[in-house]
Amino acid sequence: MNPRAQIRLLPDGRRLHMHDGPIDLIIEAFGALAEIQAAYRAAVARFNFVLDELCGELVFLRQPTRVNGLLPQGPIARRMAAAVTPYAVSTFITPMAAVAGAVAEEILRAMTRSADLSRAYVNDGGDIALHLAPGEKFTIGMVERPDRPSLFGTTTIDAATSIRGIATSGWRGRSFSLGIADAVTVLAGTAAMADAAATIIANAIDLPGHPTIVRIPAKELQPDTDLGDRLVTQSVGQLTPNEVHAALAAGIRVAESLRGQGLIHAAALNLQGETRLVEAPRGIHTNSTAESVLGGAALQRCDKLPILQGGFSR
Repeated sequence: MNPRAQIRLLPDGRRLHMHDGPIDLIIEAFGALAEIQAAYRAAVARFNFVLDELCGELVFLRQPTRVNGLLPQGPIARRMAAAVTPYAVSTFITPMAAVAGAVAEEILRAMTRSADLSRAYVNDGGDIALHLAPGEKFTIGMVERPDRPSLFGTTTIDAATSIRGIATSGWRGRSFSLGIADAVTVLAGTAAMADAAATIIANAIDLPGHPTIVRIPAKELQPDTDLGDRLVTQSVGQLTPNEVHAALAAGIRVAESLRGQGLIHAAALNLQGETRLVEAPRGIHTNSTAESVLGGAALQRCDKLPILQGGFSR
């Protein structure tokens, strides 16, 4: 048993909260009671070893990923490396860009291997792995920001799609960002893939050299960060509409490219109240109408951080 791990059932009696160091998970399973209990036991058993496994390969995981380079040993670390490798040819990225999504996937895998569930999710700080049996679905809500949540739009993910991962990245999040996006939410085939792609798209939304954007070397905030001397965003001043347009357009180009390569299904890019939807999934509903079309993306005043119906807001 891991003496550091904090594991408890939340007051609603349905969701399980598991915390160990930087890993903070909210889990919910659906199905027969005995199956849910088996799934939660499996989640706890696997969770007890996750952080130590990752720490054992941390030096490798903080190194830039190289195509055809060495692979890590553990299943979570390998999932992280696989998720970021498509980006290694053209940009700096380390496996740590997919750590939250990969952890969520691993815990979900332990649950579904041990129990017959109709639905389940594992939410690792906003990066979410989904399980859907045939005929099942989740309703996803969009909220403006985690510090002032308000439901603004919804979409439905059903088992017929191949979407099983959601992730959000941006300079306001818990991780560092090289860009200025308030948030970029990505829907992808897996949580690790969504995690890596959200990082890449959020980094692309930028106005290099802009005087109202404050940046600082990442290592000054976290000495052991994988980003080293790279400048990470600390604050973004008020931008003009043209500046917001230009920054989001850069992100759209990247998101459309990733969608064309099959690395993502959809993305919502948000900066200072403006959101661009890249190939929004069918069935999305927002509280406002589309204002214009830019490339293949609808310009809407919708929001971006995913929650699961009846679940949580992170």
